[in-house]
Amino acid sequence: MIRNRYNLKQVEALVCVVDMGSFRRAAAVLGTTQPNVSARIAALEETLGLRLLHRDQAGVRPTERGAALLPAARQVLWAAEALLETAGRTDLIDERLRLGVTELIACTWLHPFLRAFREVYPAVSVELRVDLAAEIDAARTAGEIDLALMNAAGAEAGPGTVPLGSSPYGWTAAPEVAAGIAGAGLAALLRGPVIAHARRSAAARDLARAAARAGLSTAGVVHCSSLAAARQMAVDGMGAALLPTALTRAAEAAGQLVAVPCTWLPGPLDFVAAFDVGRAARHVRAAADCAASLSRGDHGF
Repeated sequence: MIRNRYNLKQVEALVCVVDMGSFRRAAAVLGTTQPNVSARIAALEETLGLRLLHRDQAGVRPTERGAALLPAARQVLWAAEALLETAGRTDLIDERLRLGVTELIACTWLHPFLRAFREVYPAVSVELRVDLAAEIDAARTAGEIDLALMNAAGAEAGPGTVPLGSSPYGWTAAPEVAAGIAGAGLAALLRGPVIAHARRSAAARDLARAAARAGLSTAGVVHCSSLAAARQMAVDGMGAALLPTALTRAAEAAGQLVAVPCTWLPGPLDFVAAFDVGRAARHVRAAADCAASLSRGDHGF
């Protein structure tokens, strides 16, 4: 029998060091010290009678035998989580979820998502990062983020992407600004100040192309890198705004903004949950599925 010849912490340390590429970064992820991580792997190497890692000035990388053992090591960790799930004891899964989200999700259904996830995994601590989609996906690729909830344009489709639905765009303005817009065409809107997302966003590029095709000037377009700030500028009467409807729904319900009809709109924003299917723990996939379920409900887009 295997009994206590090795333990989960040792296996976890091996997987984490390989994924993070250093003992220091693995210690930060595991919430322990670098000497503890080194001791766990040394104990595992002694038990197995194998050298699992190369340690040199170039960093840390698995030996040939270490690389061969890695898939089985991941299976051990997944099976340990599966056992607790089957027992109905997800409260015993004491892990971390490094979560990256883009701004629209942070401003709409992030809080309900976190509540729903913690109801199932109360012992999993969530480390949150809010950033641009490109930065979030780069961090996920580098192993710094476990799960990204982000614009689909920033992630490659594959087995580690779960659709989260779409948010259409709409034109909106403070009531006094909307009353002064004559007509429902793009030309009528571009006569006054227009607030739009950052120049490199898909909606801003679509707006620039539509204006160019119609021979309209975009000199009055104010680009804002923060969607929340753009919404506030619209509420303050600084101009009509082209924003995702999920972001303006509450302000329109409160009478701070009103929808402005227009014959032109950009394509909707599509969102996905993205994770590394080969590395992610079971609770990461569960978090992605939770986000997908929530995004289709009352709190979603």
